[in-house]
This record gives sequence, structure tokens and C-alpha cells, in this order.
Amino acid sequence: MGVMNNLRQNTGVVLWILVFSFGVIWVLQDSQAFDAIGAQPRDIAVVNGEAIPYQEYQQTLEQLRERAREQSDGELTQAQRDQLEEQAYDQLVTSRLLEQEMERLGITVTNAELLDMVYGENPHPIIRQQFADSTGEINYQLLNNFAQNPEAKATWAQIENYMREQRRQQKMSNIVQATVHVSDADVKNYYERQNTNADIRYVLQRYASVPNDSVNVSDADLEAYYDENKEDFSRERTYTIQYVQQEKLATEQDTQLVRDDLRRLKEEFAAADDDSTFLQINASAQDYSKEYRTPDQMPSGVASAIYENLEPGTVVGPIFANNAGHLLKIKDTRPADQTYVHASHILLRVGESAGDETVAEIRSRIEALQDSLNQGASFADLAKRHSADGSASRGGDLGWFTRDRMVEPFANAAFGAEAGEVVGPVRTRFGFHLIKVQQKTSEAVQYADMAYSLDPSPATLNDFQAKLEDIAYFSEDGGDFEEEAQNAGYDVRTVQVEEDARNIPGVGRSASLMRFLSEADEGQISNVYELDDKFILAKVTGITEEGYRPFEDVKNEIRPRVLTQKKKDIVLGQMRSAMNGANLDALASALGTRVRTKTGLNFGTRRVAGLGNDRSIIGVAFGLDVGATSGVMEGENAAYVVNVTNRTEPAELTEEKREQIRQQLLAQEQRQIAQQYISGLRENAEITDNRSKLLN
Repeated sequence: MGVMNNLRQNTGVVLWILVFSFGVIWVLQDSQAFDAIGAQPRDIAVVNGEAIPYQEYQQTLEQLRERAREQSDGELTQAQRDQLEEQAYDQLVTSRLLEQEMERLGITVTNAELLDMVYGENPHPIIRQQFADSTGEINYQLLNNFAQNPEAKATWAQIENYMREQRRQQKMSNIVQATVHVSDADVKNYYERQNTNADIRYVLQRYASVPNDSVNVSDADLEAYYDENKEDFSRERTYTIQYVQQEKLATEQDTQLVRDDLRRLKEEFAAADDDSTFLQINASAQDYSKEYRTPDQMPSGVASAIYENLEPGTVVGPIFANNAGHLLKIKDTRPADQTYVHASHILLRVGESAGDETVAEIRSRIEALQDSLNQGASFADLAKRHSADGSASRGGDLGWFTRDRMVEPFANAAFGAEAGEVVGPVRTRFGFHLIKVQQKTSEAVQYADMAYSLDPSPATLNDFQAKLEDIAYFSEDGGDFEEEAQNAGYDVRTVQVEEDARNIPGVGRSASLMRFLSEADEGQISNVYELDDKFILAKVTGITEEGYRPFEDVKNEIRPRVLTQKKKDIVLGQMRSAMNGANLDALASALGTRVRTKTGLNFGTRRVAGLGNDRSIIGVAFGLDVGATSGVMEGENAAYVVNVTNRTEPAELTEEKREQIRQQLLAQEQRQIAQQYISGLRENAEITDNRSKLLN
């Protein structure tokens, strides 16, 4: 039974790879969801002459986004959105390719097969799911009534189409899997590779041990590398552009509008009996919640405001945090499980192994800062100027934390102090700290948050666009683009953009700008384009046709590669000369290094000391007999010589383990052949990708 379950699971994996791309597209097509596309549809891609309409892509993408939002329980990051866009495109292209391949192979499902999926000995899962009675048996009377009901005709047709398409996909999967076979020898070899361990001794010499100034890299070396690896420097048609961008950020006027709106609501909010309804009526960006929250569950600015006054009924604000304005109504408090501290610190680093003189110097410096604080200096200003921690840019602010988040000496000092107190210097393994405890609480709070997002108003957005339009106007009227932009207060960036690029460096994705570039002449200035989070204006300063990047443009890029290769040659030569019949100990002595050891080496070993992620030594070691020593081997970061001192063979392979490995390898082979099959279809297909012209 376990074997059959494994087989079914493996088949499911392959079906996922092969036919997930079909998704529910066929359902949408059957329901004529795409008929609204106009007479001249914009196509996201064309696959072997068959168009994929843009609207179909958007429908698929929205389904993926909705599913991802449900799984992530919140808004998606830009990286997640980009990944989903790629997934939607790949899914649709693969769907078309597989559909075309099934048509070519004549894969169909007969009416007799469809009836068998409904009334046969092994009904389709959707039939069992939709028409089972309380005992789990299929209620055929219910099924027949449903199938013959005129009002359910369209739904029943969709169910039939769904079953028919799944059976077609299963047939396709079976064809692809037909050649997959895992032999006893495959199982035995895998088992032995994973469970045989070796003990080794080895000597290595890192290429980086050769000083840069001892290696001569001539222009002739660089040119030779360029000529031998010219394909590495090929490029498409490339545009050099200057651009300015205006982020869509709220201005002080926008902030004041939100502040005024919240002030008008404050008294009414304080008097409201039903806070949930109040938030809804006034379109709060935050929903009402009865949850009791601790500071680490609130935005830092919100937490700081709330814990200034925990009296139930108090309305705090307006305050601004997390890109929103807030009125915070304290509902109730109760003891939290832990104590929380909000603190800032100034860190001067000194290692635990530092000498007494160094420690004394750092202590003197931090005591001088402490004296400045005692004389009234701003803690935040001193932190920004002197702290060696990443929090320096925030004035040393560490936010809220519990005792277990900090190293013990720091935690003892922070949690032993009162709010408003500065303690230290405190020595930890990081160095010396001065700690300012700003707030401290052991309470969880229930509160209502009347919030308005801090977004730029339509008037602000119009102003932003107008400023960029002015730059374009004066630049085209005899002015200099860069000078006009700088006079208007903008930084000008210069970047290169390839013709089919999906993203513009520093900007992101803009189909409008890419369309402009594809038709622009050198010197031409674009319109102002609006993206989700910014406006952008660009000027084409150069156009380079498809070909190879000039040697002079890539010279500095080539130099590190040639330098590394020369270092590699030097180290390999040194080791081969020192080896010359010597054993490992003599080799190590000649190189001024040591013999290293590694026990329990196997094919699952991830890292070997001194070699990092370079696992080539594993293959070398298992290719040697016990007692044998390799020659000088060329690794990724170092050259090495290895000697095998012992090898431990695995226990005898049991039948249960044999079958488990067979199913594992079978699943791997099925995944691999499915991926190869789809890759082959894509490589041999004519695919026109229009994303750069359609996607913002």
C-alpha cells in the first residue's frame, strides 16, 4: 500500500510540472471569459503563431496574486509581485506548448472514457467530492438529477470538461514518463554514495594568498582574454539615457490635511461607544481589533505613543507612524507575559581579545561621550556621529525588545534601569555601550486605531508631474537637460538599458518608457511617465547597436578575472613543484602551511574547511583507494592535494530501504524528464515575448 501511495504521489508531482500551467484557463475559455477582448487584442506573447491575449495574462496573474495574498496573509512585496508575473507568463506559455503538443500527438478523451470517469469502478475524484452521500458512497440519483437539470447544464458541462482535460493531461504525462526507469544498480549506487564515509588528510593553498602586486596583468593579457571570451561581452541594442524621477511621497501640506482631518475627529472618537462602527464610517485604514497587543506587535511610533498614557478612554494623537496618521484610543490593559523596553544606545566597538591599551582607549572615548550627555548633549545626535552600530542613523534607536533579545550584560543594564535613565558604559562582546532607556512596560494594550494613509493628494501629484514637464519643456527649448533638472532640485542618473530589458536600473519596470526608447532618436526627451510609485522623465543620450561591448568598456571588468587566473596558475605551479614525490607533511612544510583532516566525508557534505562550498574534493576523494594520494587538484578557490586514510562502507541495504530509495529516485527522474521535455518544447518553439512593451 505504501508503494502505491508513493507512486500516486510521484505521478502527482510530474502532473504538477507538466500541467499546472493549464490551471483553470480552459474553464475561463469555456465560460467565454475572454470574449470581451477587442478586435485588436494586445498579446502578451505569441507561441508558434498562437496568441496569448494580454487580458488572459492579467486574469491568470490576478488568480496567482489572490492565492499568494491568502498564503502570506498580507500585501505582497515587489519581489513577490515580480515572481508572480514571471510565473503567470511561464504558465501560459507552457500551457500553449503542451496543448499544441497534445494536438500534434492526437491525444483525446472519448465519450466512453468520460462515462467511465463518472459511472465506472474508479470515478473521478471530483465526482466523489461533489456527489457522495453521508456514507461516502456516490449518490447516482443525485448525480443524474443534477446532470439532467437544465439549470445546471452549464455547470455540468464545466465538470465534464474538467475531467476530460485532466485525463488528456494524464495521458500526456504517461507518454513523457514512459522512458523513466530506476534499476537495482541505480538504487545500490545511490545508497552507497550517500552512506559511504571517508576520512581524509589534505593540504590546500588558496589563490588569494598570492599578493596582487606580485602579479603582472598586461593589456595584452586583457585583450587575449577578451578575444577568447568575446561571447561573454555580447549585447543587444542598448540605449544610454539620463533620467530624473519624482517619488510619490506626501508633502508637508498633505500631512497637514491628514492631521487636520484627525483633529476634527478626535473629540467624536473619544465619545464614540462603538469604535468598530466609527472606524468603518470614517474609512479608517486600520480595522477594529479586540486583540491585546504588546509593543513588539505594534509599529514602533504607535507603541511609543500608546505607552505614554495607558488610561482607558484616552485618545492619543494625531501621531504619524508607518506612513499613516493615527488617533489611538486606549480601550483596556492587562499584564503581558514579559517586560518590554524601548531603548537607544551608542556603541564603540572593541573585540573581546583586544589588548589592554586598546580597551582603555575605547573606554576613555565612551566616558567622554558620557560626560557630554551629562552636560546636556543630545543622545540621538551623539549616536548619529559616534555609534558604530547600524542603529546610528536612527539616533541609536533599537525599538522595543524583550530581555532574551539582547546579550546578558546589555539586557541586565537595560532592564535594570528606569525609563529616562542613561546607563553605562556597559561592556559586551561587541564593545562598550551607553544605553538610554526611553520606555518600559509589562502591559498588553487593547486599542482602536483611527488611521489615514499618508498619501500624496491629487494636487501634489499634479505638481510633481508639472515640475518634470517643465524640465522637458525648457530642455527642448534650448536648455541642457542635466542643468535644467539640477536647477529644479533633481539628481540626474545615467544608465544603460538593453532593448529587451525587463527593468530599468534604478527605476524598475516601465513599458511606456521602453516603448519610447524603441522608437526614439538620440537626443530625444520622453514624456513624463507615471509608475506605481513615481514619475519619470528621460533623455536618450546615446544608442549602441547590437554587437559586442568594446574592449575599453569592459577592460576593468576583465582585469579581476585575468588576475585570478594568473594567481591560480602561480599556486598550481608552486604546489606541483613542492609535491614532486613528497608526502602531505613534506608538502605542507614546503608551502608553510599545515595538513588538515576531515572525518566522515560523504556526498552529502556541504562544506570542507578551507574550501568553502567547493565540493570537488568529495569526488576526488571517492575516486581514490584507501591510502592513495591525489595529484595537485584545481579547485574553485584553492589548489589542493588529498589523501584517503579510511573508508567506512554502509550497512546492508534492506528491501524496505531499497523500495524507499527507488521511489525517491523515480520521483526525481520524473521531475527531471518533465522539465527537460518542457524545456525542449520551449527551445524549439517560436515565442514572441511582448512583456517589455505591455507591462508597467
